[in-house]
Parts: sequence; C-alpha cells; structure tokens
Amino acid sequence: MSNNHYYPPDRSFVLTEKRHLCTMDLHKLSVEECVMRIQREDRAVLAAMDGARQNLTRFIEAIEPRFINGGRIIYIGAGTSGRLGVLDASEAPPTFQVEPGCIIGIIAGGDSALRKSSEEAEDNPDGAREELERLNLQPEDTLIGIAAGGTTPYVLDALKWGKRLQPRLLTGLIVCSPLECPPDCDHLLLLETGPEVLTGSTRMKAGTATKLALNTISTTLMVRSGRVYQNLMVDLRATNAKLCDRAARIVAELTGFNREAAFDLLDRAAGRVKTAVVMQKLGLSLEEAEDRLKKCKDRLDAALGEQS
Repeated sequence: MSNNHYYPPDRSFVLTEKRHLCTMDLHKLSVEECVMRIQREDRAVLAAMDGARQNLTRFIEAIEPRFINGGRIIYIGAGTSGRLGVLDASEAPPTFQVEPGCIIGIIAGGDSALRKSSEEAEDNPDGAREELERLNLQPEDTLIGIAAGGTTPYVLDALKWGKRLQPRLLTGLIVCSPLECPPDCDHLLLLETGPEVLTGSTRMKAGTATKLALNTISTTLMVRSGRVYQNLMVDLRATNAKLCDRAARIVAELTGFNREAAFDLLDRAAGRVKTAVVMQKLGLSLEEAEDRLKKCKDRLDAALGEQS
C-alpha cells in the first residue's frame, strides 16, 4: 500500500526546538511564578551575547569598509526574524539620516507578513530570488540572513542566490542553534540562547538576542562611519516634536547655548545638527560649515579639527 503523506524534515535536533527541563510545569504556574521563570531564563540572552562577542566583532569589522564605501546592508528572514530585520532597517533613516535604501529589510511573504503571519513563505527556497535580483547586488553589499533555528529554506537559499548573483557579496547568518557554517555563508554568528521557556517560541530568548545583535551591528557601523559624535546621534532627522527637541538639546550640549538659542541656531543651519555645531564652534556661515563637513567626509570630529 502506497503512502502519499508528506512528512516535513525532523527538526528535533535544533536547540531552539528542544524542551526546557526547567519549564515542564509551565501550565501549573501562577502569574508571579510565570514571570519569575521567564525572567530567570532571559538571563541566558546576555550570556549568549558574551559568547558571540568575538565573532560579532569580526563580522562588523568585515562589513565596515564595505559600508563606508557605499555598500548596503540587507537583512533577510522569515517570521520573527524577518520582522526584526525590517525593524532595524526602518529605524536607521530617522536615527542616523542614512538613505532609505542603505539598510534594507526583507521578510518572507513581503510587507504584509509584518502584521499577518505568512509561515508557508519561509519554506520556499526560491522565495527571495526575485527580491534579490531587483536589488542589483553590488560587490560592496552585505547580505545578513536571520534564522533562529538555522534551518529556514527561504533564508539559507537567499545566501546561495546572493552569492550566485554577486560572488563578491559578503554574507552572514545569525542563528541561535549550533550548526555547521553553510557553504554560502562567510560569517556564522551563533547566539546560543538554549531551549525556550515555551518550546519552539523563538520570539522569546532567541528573538531578544537577535534584536541585540542587530542593534550592535547597525549602531557600531553608524558610530564608525561618523554618524555619532561622543554618544550623541548628531545625524538624526528631526521629523517630529520629540526629535526636534532632541536635536536642540544636542546642539545646546555641544555649544553651551540655552534652549532658545539652540533652536535659533538650528533654524539657521537648515535643521542640521552637525552644521549648527560647526557654524557656532568655528564661526562659519551655513555654506562654509557645510563645505567644511563635506571636505571632512561629514565627520563632525574631523570638521572641528579633533584627532580621531
């Protein structure tokens, strides 16, 4: 008798799919006990980040010259992983005033999957091909796959398609379960968070660790590319009341001006924090300040004559 049933691959070996021995009684816990158990397990996230520090550093060091030379960062993932990549990409323009296409987030199932789950899309190994072809990948670009369990066909084959379309592309893969480095992956970044409190729910510890890794990658690159001065986001785009207030406070902090004077200086600097600071510190006009920043590759420290 023939058996026509389809059986998906057995993923019981994946660390994030294993049962946590300390939460086998989850359904019996009180609210306080649930909170305590989840918080206790969340400590594993920081240990995972500590363990990944060297590989994370090497990965960012490999991306840095590419990014500074105009290369793009492209995150690709499915489900929670995809949403985290899109989130990081979408926050870069207002925070650091990078062009919208500088950091790109791609999620299996398209933008509709950000709100409505599209689990079946992650099983399509060719799902990312068309999206990657549209991007016209360049040698300086970096493609970062995100897959907590490390088995998502959509993500793994995206790395393969990326390399086929652009052999000099830099590729990385962020996972939370140990695995051998795939052939099309240049940098494997393991965030070993262990089994989840709720078995297989990688939106929990794995998702938190992934968010921290993405924060670290993008923020470090922004610092290294001159979009941060001291610990201030001097390249922010003041598009709402909160950001306008922050821009004025940054200008006041760096110039010694009071709040009213800082707003006035920002107005004269066309709303650009770096320009405002250079105008005040060096006694330059708007055009002179912008020209000096341009000559200094838009680095505020260099424009002010500081040694890096």
